[in-house]
This record gives sequence, C-alpha cells and structure tokens, in this order.
Amino acid sequence: MFQTRRKPQGGITSALSIAELVYHSVVRSVRRQHNNAFVAIAMNIMQTVLFIAAFYVMFSVLGMRASAVRGDFLIYLMTGIFLYMTHIKALSAVLGSEGPASPMMQHAPMNTIISILSAAVGALYIQVLSLVIVLFAYHVAWTPVVIDQPFAAFGMLVVAWFSGCALGLVFLALKPWFPSIVALLAMVYQRANMVASGKMFLANSLPSFMLSMFDWNPLFHVIDQARGFAFINYNPRYSDWHYSMWIGVVALMIGLMGEFYTRRHASLSWDARR
Repeated sequence: MFQTRRKPQGGITSALSIAELVYHSVVRSVRRQHNNAFVAIAMNIMQTVLFIAAFYVMFSVLGMRASAVRGDFLIYLMTGIFLYMTHIKALSAVLGSEGPASPMMQHAPMNTIISILSAAVGALYIQVLSLVIVLFAYHVAWTPVVIDQPFAAFGMLVVAWFSGCALGLVFLALKPWFPSIVALLAMVYQRANMVASGKMFLANSLPSFMLSMFDWNPLFHVIDQARGFAFINYNPRYSDWHYSMWIGVVALMIGLMGEFYTRRHASLSWDARR
C-alpha cells in the first residue's frame, strides 16, 4: 500500500547496482565455507599444498618423474593440480548455488543469475588467490618460478574455470528434477577427473589407443595446453584449448536454457527433495 514505485535505471546505474550485489554475494559465498574469510582461503591453500605433496611423493615412490616434462617438476605438478582444482571447485560452487526456491530469492534485487555468478566468481577468487600465495611462497622459499608464457598459462586457468562453471550450470538446471542422480553424476565426474584430467601424464607421451580415452575431456586439453605455455621445451600436439572453450560455450547455453525453464517451474516443495 505504501510502497514507492521503483524508478527506471539507466544502463550504467543498473550495471553498478548489479556489480555491487554480486560483490556482496561473493563475500557471502566465500564466508559460507567458514565464518572467517581468511580461514576459508587458508583451508583451500592447505588442500592445494596437500595435493601437491601427495602427488610429489607418489611420483617419487613410483619412479614416474622421468615421464614428466623437462623443467621444474613442482611447476609440472602445479599446472595440473591448480587447473584441476579450479575446474572442480567452480563446478561444485555453481552446482551448490542457491536455486529459485531458496529463501534468498524472496528479496527483490536477488535472482538466480546473481547467485550463480557470485558462486562462480567466488570460486575463481579463492583459487587465484591460493595460486598467487603458493607460487610466491615457492618462489621465495625454494627456487625462482620461471613460466615461459605466464599470461597464456593463466588464460588456461580461466578456461578451466569457465568450463567448470558451464558444466556446473547444466547440473544445476537438472538438480531440482533429479537431485539424487545429479549428485551422483557430479561425484562420478569429479572422481573420474582425478585420472581423466591428465594431470599425471603428458598427452604427447600417450599412445594413440590411450589418447582416445582422454581427449573427450575438456580439462585434459586445458591442462596439456597450460604445460605447453608453462614450459619452453614442451609443445602439445594432441590437445587444443579451443575444444574446451567451445564445450564450455555449448554447456553454458544449455545450462542457461535449462535454468530458465527450471526457474519458471520453481516450487517450494523442491527443498524437501534435496
């Protein structure tokens, strides 16, 4: 009765208001992992360090270091682990974002696109910050970090994040309809990428019959291309980052259409099915 009519906003004003809303939503998504944002970032850094240490020990014990590219062995491990974690964390963040039946959607400025975007940006923020801190500590404490084409290698990290967000959006659109099946498929995809991502070997070293087992995976292409940009003496011949980009674009379009359809059929009873 006493509500005032919202005035129409211009393009710049709308963009700024959306950016502000995304910023606060990103802060909220980061703090959802822990009340203290610094602790949430520290936990992610520790997880990354443990991954690197575990793979370092495994490669050393099994004598697989000879199969790695010539150069800094830890950089070889990091290019695989950082891209893998960025891809998986982005998928999990988008899949876990709040849907149309969430109580947060009752607030007028909030919508599902803002929730998805903030979850994706929050995942990228945590991974990039973890990457910078780990590389800085390695550079200062052990040996100088030398990356042949750093901007191109970082671009592969962004492609891994983008493809993870796109696939997570597809899962998110299906989640209200098939919650148990989607949770199972997401878990299988994440576990399968422990091997199928190719972070433990080089595409150039694989025989043709094994290459066909991995080249379906967009993350496999991105990791192999990232190692080509990180090391001057490795030239990937069997991977293409454009494949990962186009897979991400197609998945993004399918996910947006599915999310729009799901949003139109939203029901509060969905919360009871999760």
